[in-house]
Amino acid sequence: MNIVSSAARQIILDTETTGMNQGGGPVYLGHRIIEIGAVEVINRRLTGRTFHKYLNPQQKIDEEAIAVHGITDERVANEPLFRDIKQEFIAFLDGAEMVAHNAPFDVSFIDHEFSLLTPKGPQVTDFCAVLDSLAIAKYLHPGQKNNLDALCKRYQIDNSRREYHGALLDAEILADVYLAMTGGQTDLNLSLDSNRGGSASGGIMRLENNRPKLKVIGASADELSMHEQRLDLVAKSGKCLWRN
Repeated sequence: MNIVSSAARQIILDTETTGMNQGGGPVYLGHRIIEIGAVEVINRRLTGRTFHKYLNPQQKIDEEAIAVHGITDERVANEPLFRDIKQEFIAFLDGAEMVAHNAPFDVSFIDHEFSLLTPKGPQVTDFCAVLDSLAIAKYLHPGQKNNLDALCKRYQIDNSRREYHGALLDAEILADVYLAMTGGQTDLNLSLDSNRGGSASGGIMRLENNRPKLKVIGASADELSMHEQRLDLVAKSGKCLWRN
C-alpha cells in the first residue's frame, strides 16, 4: 500500500451527525450532518485555510450522539441548511483529495445530503478524490487500536483540547496525525511550544494567521559594492554563475 499521496492539495475533513451510522447507512437510519470541519494542506503543509459550518438537520439529535460531540438541538436550530452552504463546500474541496478517518462514513453522509437536494446534487467523488486515513493506520499498525485518540498517543500529537468530538478540531488533529503517520514534518520542530500549535515531542508547527509580517532588510550601498567586488574575484577565477 502506498501510504504517501501524490496529491498536492488535500482537504482533511471531519463531520458530526445527528446519530451513529451503525449497519444501515444514513438513509436507512435517517441521520443527518450537523457540523463539517476541514483544513487545507498543500504540498504537505497546513495553509491556515479552513471550512467550518454548523448545520440545521431539521430533525432531533440522538442523546447518544450529543454525549459524543456535545452539539444540541438548540445549538443548531438557527444554523443554515446543507443546501445553503453546498456551493461553498464544493468550491473548497473541488479538485483536491479529501482525507477522512473512516472516510466511507463521512462520504456516505455527505452523499446523502446531496441526494436530498432538488435538483439532486453530485457525489463526493464527482469533484474530489477520497483517501481513508483509517485504512492507512490499519495497514501500518495491524491489530492495534487506530482511532484518533490512539493515533495521537502513538505519534505524540497533543489532543488535550479534545473534550468533545468537534468537526474542525478533529480535522486539525487528524491533519497532524496524517502528516506524522505518512512521514510528515515531525522532524522540523523549531522552538515549538504547546500554545503555538505543536509540541517539542513531535507536533506539527502551525504559523498563526494573524502573525506580523516579517521585516525585510535590504542590503546597503556598501554591502552591494562589496558583493560586486566578490563576484569580480569569482569571475576572474572562472565562470560566475550569479552573473548569468
